[in-house]
Amino acid sequence: MERKVLKLISDFNIDPLAGHMSGTADSNISIEVAPFGQVRQLLAIDGSKPWGSVIWTLPETTIPSFNKALSFAEIIVEQCLDEVDIFAQTILNYSADQPFTFVVNWALPPGYRGYGPLDWCPGLGIANLLAKMNLRLSEQLSESGNTYVLDVNRWLLAAPRNAAPKMWYAAKVPYSSQVFGSAASDLISAMRAACGESRRLLVLDLDNTLWGGVVGETGLEGIRLGGHDHVGEAFRDFQSELKALSTRGIQLAVVSKNDEQVALETIDKHPEMLLRRDNFAGWRVNWNDKAENIVSLVEELNLGLSSVVFIDDNPAERDRVRGALPDVLVPEWPSDPALYVSSLRALDCFDAVAISKEDRDRTTMHKSEQARKASKAIVTSINDWLLDLKTKLCVNRITKLNITRVTQLINKTNQLNLSTRRLSEMEVLDWIAMENRSMLAISVSDRFGEMGLVGIISVEAKGSKGQLVDFILSCRVMGRKIEEALIHLAMNELKRMNAVSIGARYIPTARNCPTLDVFRVSILKETSENYFEGDCMKGVPKPEAVAIEFFD
Repeated sequence: MERKVLKLISDFNIDPLAGHMSGTADSNISIEVAPFGQVRQLLAIDGSKPWGSVIWTLPETTIPSFNKALSFAEIIVEQCLDEVDIFAQTILNYSADQPFTFVVNWALPPGYRGYGPLDWCPGLGIANLLAKMNLRLSEQLSESGNTYVLDVNRWLLAAPRNAAPKMWYAAKVPYSSQVFGSAASDLISAMRAACGESRRLLVLDLDNTLWGGVVGETGLEGIRLGGHDHVGEAFRDFQSELKALSTRGIQLAVVSKNDEQVALETIDKHPEMLLRRDNFAGWRVNWNDKAENIVSLVEELNLGLSSVVFIDDNPAERDRVRGALPDVLVPEWPSDPALYVSSLRALDCFDAVAISKEDRDRTTMHKSEQARKASKAIVTSINDWLLDLKTKLCVNRITKLNITRVTQLINKTNQLNLSTRRLSEMEVLDWIAMENRSMLAISVSDRFGEMGLVGIISVEAKGSKGQLVDFILSCRVMGRKIEEALIHLAMNELKRMNAVSIGARYIPTARNCPTLDVFRVSILKETSENYFEGDCMKGVPKPEAVAIEFFD
């Protein structure tokens, strides 16, 4: 496997960061440290194209006007911001051909007091000026789709003794080892997010996790939750933090050894509960093994175990799940409920580089899926059920409105994915800009509601020969004739591009076997191992159970 190169570019000695990252990063990642003090030259002329880059500079050496401001010269804000714009554009030019670039924002020199109580005064204070510079930098970089700003102040706060004056004079290292350690941790988390490896499901215990006490023994009136009770207040605040997490797209679920009727009644009726039944994508409340319950729940939700985080107050249960399901993240959990909120906030596994409408609506969409399954049970045949669903595909070109979700789907979908290639937003836009290439985004809805943007097809025509490059579909809509509809769309798109034939190369991975099954029962014929071909002129009819609507 080709090694990925992460380049560290800085105007100071960044070797300590490389040391921290080399010990914790993926073994397939090589850390390359660029010569320090040559940032602008490297960004302007560096011809190499690393897998990713980290750009970490000091504001006083990057922005000349800010350096003058540190000497208490009169501040010319617009001139300073113009210099920020120039620096940002240099970064954008450099990062255009990379999957991702991380830019560290700026902080005041350690211990710098500026104008003291006047330092936040507009037009005078150094802190005020630097805040404007950081905002300007993030605004300029935000449109790129592959460049992300990381907050240096969080690393400084995590290491109170951040000043290292001796190391600066001896080796041009401005921060302590603790700062670089925090930076390495955040960067590794950000790289996981950029590669689509964020966790998406948080599975929770109930007793002494969502509330205090054992509800089966005390009844819902006896548990500690909210009210004039410091322990109850801590549990309620924890629920509030969990609810906020679900709002940004992390699904919540319950696995608890409990009486289901008693547990659900508590969730539904306790006046201090912030999380109600509708806030959970699913649950397993019984006396069975929790590891087995997690597997069952994950299968129901069509997720992988690598998407799961499990929180339980009981160390024995944590140990059982950690040993039985190594792909599930099981963090150590404090015994004191007062620490629950801070422990949840400290988890970096939910970090994401994009949040789409589909993420925010994920639990609601799962509830709709449960209703679909219930309707399936009362219909006489699969075909009747599919017709009864009234499934509709909305087909769009790639635009600024859907590029974030399209890129997210490309990088996160594993089961129904023909090539499993991973692309940044910039790489998607560059790919479709080439002649005789096309990519379509497919959103799905039915009589139960919207499922959002769940499919992508991309095709390329070379003369009369067409190629299906990407065939991507969320596992949430598998088995509903949508797979056939995507092949129908791909053949029609190639036919529009004057291609006569269609070819599709299945590239096997450990998780995309369902894709091979789809193609082996499709109208396309397997002419050699993992390669399928078809006649665009004959095409394939649209499935009767699926309606298709096109948008420009």
